[in-house]
Order: sequence, then structure tokens, then C-alpha cells
Amino acid sequence: MFEVSLLAPQGWVEQVSDTLIDRLGALSVSVQDADAGSDAEQALFGEPDLPGREIADSGTFGWNRCALKALFQTEDDATHALAWLLAQDWARDLALQGLTELADRDWVRLTQEQFTPSEIGAGFWIVPTWHEPPPGARRVIRLDPGQAFGTGTHATTRMCLRWIARHAATDPPWQRVLDYGCGSGVLAIAAALHGAAAIDAVDIDPIAVRTAQANARANGVALRAGGPEAARGEYALVLANILATPLKLLAPLLCTHVAPGGALVLAGILERQASELATAYASWLALEVSDTEDGWILMTARRPASGRVA
Repeated sequence: MFEVSLLAPQGWVEQVSDTLIDRLGALSVSVQDADAGSDAEQALFGEPDLPGREIADSGTFGWNRCALKALFQTEDDATHALAWLLAQDWARDLALQGLTELADRDWVRLTQEQFTPSEIGAGFWIVPTWHEPPPGARRVIRLDPGQAFGTGTHATTRMCLRWIARHAATDPPWQRVLDYGCGSGVLAIAAALHGAAAIDAVDIDPIAVRTAQANARANGVALRAGGPEAARGEYALVLANILATPLKLLAPLLCTHVAPGGALVLAGILERQASELATAYASWLALEVSDTEDGWILMTARRPASGRVA
């Protein structure tokens, strides 16, 4: 087992933690005051008159400098995650403190305790393989945390899954679906379980492509997984759960893949980024906020049944 230690400003803790768990395959992430034991320590959970109490009460994650410790199964997993994370523009304020091999413990049991069945909607569940599906579960995706983004626990993934479940009941059957930046393939699998006929799941990361293929087989569904070049033609449903910056760059590409009458569903967007995403897509489709959870939003658009994407 390998532990990655990072320093992060207060404002980035939630995004970095979520990214480590959901996109980069960390088994767990812990957060502590980086200044603990020094004069700069903030006693966030002390008496009301101690420094820092008002930060905790404000609803933000309190310490000015946070020490994050992420666990990975192998050194390759840890170094792959670090290379990806530290290459992101938004991660420029992170500081790597170390990569350490840890003594053996029952890490499997400790990790499994953190991941339990997650209900997406009535009868629709994400269930790790070490749990039995809950009573009444009608649609179940069997999914374990791994090297690719998408365990079903993050708000962005949950909003996409809710949208799929809700609209599968009202839209005509999706003849073709594109999951762009598929990660674990969870959205593609959900579309298949909700009646989609043909599904392309694409990602720039070969590990994600292999993971999506394996997860599809484990769930008894068929999809075609590959690199971005595998996305061809128009689709009744285009899904992209990435991050705001790549979503803006991908606007012309994603929009041209939406078939007449088809839907575009975007996630990985913070509430404060709504207007810039809407502006980036305005030349092609009119995005609107369709769902919110934990500071994240889901933005969707529908291409007119008659008419072209500019």
C-alpha cells in the first residue's frame, strides 16, 4: 500500500479529495490541519472562543492549509494519479509532500467499509461486489472503486444517473448513446440497463477504456469502448461527465454528435461555472441547469428535431 501526501489550500480540498477518489482510484483520502502542533494550528472543533471556530460554522472546510493523505494499492497507481493530478491547471496550488510505502494491514477490509450500496432512484442502485443488492432493487450496477472515474458516489455521477433514469421513462428509446470521457463506464452501463440499443464509451485514458469494457462485461451489457476517435456520427444521447475547462473546449465536437431531437448532458461543473458553460455552447445549443447537488450542477440541452447544429 502506498500513501500520497499533499498540501492544499482550504478552497481546493473538496475537489481534490473527490478527484482522488472518483477519478484517480484512491482507496481513501484523509484531511488534517497541515499546521497541527504549531502556533498556526486552528482548533476548529474546540470551544466557541478558540480561533477558527467561525470557519467551521461557516460551512467551509476550515483549515487554511490542509494535509491530504491518499492511499493507493500500488506504487504505479499512486504515480499515475499524481502525474495526472499535478498536470491540471487548477491544481497549481497543490504541493506534493511525499510518496510512502506503508506496512501491511487489512487494507481491503478497511477500504470496503467505506463503499456501501448507493441508491440513485427508486429501485436503481450502485452496489459494490462485496454487498448483496438491497431488497426491492430492480436495476443494479455492480461497480467497485478502481482506477477510473465513476463509482456512483460523486454528485456529478449521481446527477447524470438520475437524469438517465428519469428520461429513459419518457424519451423514445435511445438508438445510439455516446459516453464521452467514460471513465469506469458507469453512465454507459446505466444507459444500457435503461434500454439504449447501441453505446459508444470513449476516453483518452487507455486504463479507463479497459475498465469500462470490464465493467460492462461484469454487468452483462454490451458497449463499444475506445479512444475519442471511436465516437462517430450522431447520437440520441451524448453524456460527458468531465470538468468545466475540457467541456468548454469540447463544445463544437460534442454538439455536432447530438442528433436532431437528441439530448446533451454535461457534468463536472461547479455552480459558479454555469454562465461560462452556457456561453461556450451558445453558438450550438442552449444549455440550462437541470439538477444541483453539493455545489455541482448538471447542464443539459436538447437539439431541435428539425434544424442543424451550427
